[in-house]
Amino acid sequence: MTTHFFTASSLDGFIATSEHSLDWLLKQDIDPEGPMAYQGFEKTIGALAMGASTYEWVMRHEEGRWGYTQPAWVFTHRDLEVPDGADIRLTRADIAEVHAEMVEAAGDKDLWVIGGGDLAGQFADAGLLDEVWVQYAPVTLGSGAPLLPRELDLELLDVARNRSFLCGRYRVLRA
Repeated sequence: MTTHFFTASSLDGFIATSEHSLDWLLKQDIDPEGPMAYQGFEKTIGALAMGASTYEWVMRHEEGRWGYTQPAWVFTHRDLEVPDGADIRLTRADIAEVHAEMVEAAGDKDLWVIGGGDLAGQFADAGLLDEVWVQYAPVTLGSGAPLLPRELDLELLDVARNRSFLCGRYRVLRA
């Protein structure tokens, strides 16, 4: 089982604008079935972790519908509305405790840390982040939410081009 941080980034290293917008990303040209694309990756995932800001963006973007079938843990310090029938667990628990729950829930599939680079960094700090997948979009933002606000050593495992995106897959060596 592998714990992945799979995300997109601007060339200058931001995953969202200062206003938490992903509009810059949604207008980019990518083949959803192409190399290192979301659709193929998502099929390997058995459980999800995300921060509250990512969760709120997903809910706004999807007009309140939850599109994931996997169990999801949302790290939050505030009350959030959860759609009926969605397997979403709001948590303030320790990363290691939640990771163990995710491993149990995922069966023989992998884990995905979605969105926030700081949350992925917390998994890395706990020694629980194995891989980082980044789809670099041909845009710069100048400021915003940083890709991974941690010092990590990484090993390049794979690289691909998916239309306008430069895609890289890295192994986390150490935090």
